[in-house]
Amino acid sequence: MGNGHPECPQRLAAISDQLIASGLDPFLVHVDAPEATLQEMARVHPAHHVMEVLESAPDSGYVALDPDTLMNPHTPQAALHAAGAVIKAVDMVVNGQADNAFCSVRPPGHHACASQPMGFCFFNNVAVGVRHAQTAYGLKRIAIIDFDVHHGNGTENVFAGDKSVLMCSFFQHPFYPGSGAQPAGDNMINTPVPAGTGGETIREIVEYSWLPALERFKPQMIFISAGFDAHREDDLGQLRLVEGDYAWMTVQLRDIARRYCNGRMVSVLEGGYNLSALGRSVAAHVRVLAGLD
Repeated sequence: MGNGHPECPQRLAAISDQLIASGLDPFLVHVDAPEATLQEMARVHPAHHVMEVLESAPDSGYVALDPDTLMNPHTPQAALHAAGAVIKAVDMVVNGQADNAFCSVRPPGHHACASQPMGFCFFNNVAVGVRHAQTAYGLKRIAIIDFDVHHGNGTENVFAGDKSVLMCSFFQHPFYPGSGAQPAGDNMINTPVPAGTGGETIREIVEYSWLPALERFKPQMIFISAGFDAHREDDLGQLRLVEGDYAWMTVQLRDIARRYCNGRMVSVLEGGYNLSALGRSVAAHVRVLAGLD
């Protein structure tokens, strides 16, 4: 998105470097993402909207879809691969080729509404994956957990009122994008928290709000919108989480997945802009997913 933009290519390099440095890499299977098809994207975003976004890319330089969200000539390919990664992860997890999956992708997706890109996001990667799980495999109950520092307004826009999906999230409020304080549907468990909130409060939210709701819902698959910008070292937010908090949340979700989902979880990178904190947090998250904790 241009020099100095926080949503930069170095984010994925920082994750890869930390997975190697932490000794996790040999335990992981790396899979290159295919591009999502127009048919797969159109389960979430109207086909004409998908084409309009893809065709907005410039031949050179940058074009801004909003003040935060810029396209270059390679953005369409990257965005389709990001969504395609989640589809591939669903296929592998449901078919038993992987226990679970972490999709190290950019651009992120949870701000992308059905017909509106925004907030660094062009298409909603998690939503595309959820609809694929429902359409291709007939899953009836899917949970989405969003622990990004920002409210996942796009995901809420897609699934509000959809009884086949339960979405649980916490997020800093008031903060970008200014939504979420009032849930848009009964299937949304939104917990806005003030700047300065730390891991102890977040763990209470998970234990006393999310976990009982997940136990009642009994999901057949869990998707995680895994934003790591609630870390105390990340300047794009003002929450105070550390790596141990992400690992603890992942353990709780993994236990739910083992009870109700045959272990099926797909985690998808959203935010996280301090490169060191991002790499360390993803490593803590992936260590649990890989069963190495």
